[in-house]
Amino acid sequence: MATLHVLSHSPFTDSRLASCLRLLGAGDALLLTGDAVYALQPGTTNLQALQLMPASVALYALDEDLAARALPAPERAEVVGYPEFVELCTRYAKVNSWL
Repeated sequence: MATLHVLSHSPFTDSRLASCLRLLGAGDALLLTGDAVYALQPGTTNLQALQLMPASVALYALDEDLAARALPAPERAEVVGYPEFVELCTRYAKVNSWL
């Protein structure tokens, strides 16, 4: 059963991103929102870890949050808006928000 994992906390303040990465299964997806988009900063170990995820795990980033932080989206990440966010929540069997 595929799961959409939604992460909104900065990867520099706690270990939620690392914990999430350990639990991702084939067919799952990770959506970065809020301060979690800081994981996409070029040259960081967080971005390297995300780029090393298996191709079977989709990576998404919310466009509004990338723009608010003036961050570029790497090729690995698909940039989505709120309508796509809602669609992703319906596409996956489960949604896990890392609060």
